[in-house]
Amino acid sequence: MPHLSLSFQDLPVSPLQWKQQALAWANEYHEVVAYYEPNQISCLHGSFQNLLGIRKKAFGSLVEGIATKWEDLQELKDQSSAVPLMGFLTYDLKNQIEELTSKHPDHVGFPELFFFQPEVWLEWLEDSVTIHSVKENPLKIAQAIHSFPFLASFPENSLKTKPRVQKEMYLQTVEKLRNHILEGDVYEVNYCQEFYAQEAVINPLATFWQLNAASPTPFAGFLKLEHSFLLCASPERFLKKEGSLLISQPIKGTIQRGVTQELDQDNKQALASSEKERAENMMIVDLVRNDLNRICNKGTVQVEELFGLYGFRYVWQMISTIIGNVDSAVPVMDILKATFPMGSMTGAPKVKALELIEEYEQTRRGLYSGSLGYFLPNGDFDFNVVIRSIQYNVQSQYLSFEVGSAVTYDSDPEQEYQECLLKAAAITRVLEQK
Repeated sequence: MPHLSLSFQDLPVSPLQWKQQALAWANEYHEVVAYYEPNQISCLHGSFQNLLGIRKKAFGSLVEGIATKWEDLQELKDQSSAVPLMGFLTYDLKNQIEELTSKHPDHVGFPELFFFQPEVWLEWLEDSVTIHSVKENPLKIAQAIHSFPFLASFPENSLKTKPRVQKEMYLQTVEKLRNHILEGDVYEVNYCQEFYAQEAVINPLATFWQLNAASPTPFAGFLKLEHSFLLCASPERFLKKEGSLLISQPIKGTIQRGVTQELDQDNKQALASSEKERAENMMIVDLVRNDLNRICNKGTVQVEELFGLYGFRYVWQMISTIIGNVDSAVPVMDILKATFPMGSMTGAPKVKALELIEEYEQTRRGLYSGSLGYFLPNGDFDFNVVIRSIQYNVQSQYLSFEVGSAVTYDSDPEQEYQECLLKAAAITRVLEQK
C-alpha cells in the first residue's frame, strides 16, 4: 500500500499544528472521520495509538469496507487486509446481546454499530507521521494538509445546557435504586443523567481541541459520521487485545484534585482508603473477571493491579487491571459480546442492572457508555469507554453529554449528585466559556 513518512523536523509547522491541520482537512472533505488521541499519557499497557482514519462517504456495503451489523463486522475483520478497522459500538447493542429494549428517543443519530476500512489513514509515532492511502498519492494528501487554512485560535462557546432530570428527581431515583439493592435485585448499578441543549451551534472540531486541552486523557477521540459527532475525553479503557492477551481496566472510584499539593495528596489518600470506593471497584473487578472467564483460557484470568490510583486534570481515579489469555480461534465478536457493555457503566449482576438503567434513566445513552476503538491489521484491538464526552448532531443542532456514578447501598444521594457535577466540570467549562 502506498505510504509516506514525514519527520516532524520536515513539517512546515509544529507537530501539534500539523496534526490539527490534518484533522481539519479530514473534517472538511470527508463524511467519516475517526481520530484517536493518547495525549502522550503513559499508563499500564499503554494508551491509544495516535491514529486518524477517513472516508469520503458515510455509508456503503460490506464489499465497500463498511459494517453496521455484528456479522458484517466479523466478516470484515476476517478479511486479510493491510488496513485497520475503525469505528464504535453504542450502548444500545445490549439489546442484540441480551433480551433487552431501549424505549427512549434517539436525538443524536449514531447507528448501533459502525466500522469502516479507511481510504486514508495517518499514524503518528514518536518523531514522525506516516500517511497511508488505498487510492490517492500520499504526497498529494500531505500537500493538501500543508496548504489547508488553519485557525490559530478556536472560537469560544457560550452554550447553556440543562439537566434532563431535576436534582430532586435524581435524589429520589438514587433512593429507589438503593431499595432495589436492599431487596437483593442488584449489588451495584451505574445511574447516569443527561445535560443537553437544543438549537445548539458549536464548531465540533474546535470544541474537541478545547476539551482535549482542558482535560487531556489517554483514550481521547474525535468521531464524525455524516452529521453526528463525538468529542471524547475518556480516561478509561474498555478492552485491549495484544497478541493473545486481553486487558480490561475498569474505573470505579473518583475524587477531585486538591487545590494545593498537600490537599491533593490528602484527597488521593482519602480515595485510596475509602471502603465505599474500594467496594464499588471490587464488585466491577469480579464482574469483569467473570466476563473474561467466559472466553479466556482456563486459569489465565487474573487481577494484575487492584485499586490503582491515577491522577487526571480534575480528578483522581481508582483503576484496576484484569488480564487473561484468549485462544486465537475465538472470534472477535465472541470476545466483544462476552464483555460488552462494560461492567463499569452497568453494574452487577449485569443484566438486571441493564434492566434497571432502562427503567430509571430518562435518556437513550447511544454512544455514551459505548466504545470507540480500532482493530489493527495484525489482529490486535483497543477500545475505550465513552465517558466525559459530548455527542452532537450538527443538522438537528442537538447537543448532549451524560455523567453518572455507581449506586450501592452505602451511596449518599447528594454525594452521588456532586460526583456527577465533578465529572462534568471540564465539559461545562468548554461549553460555557463566555
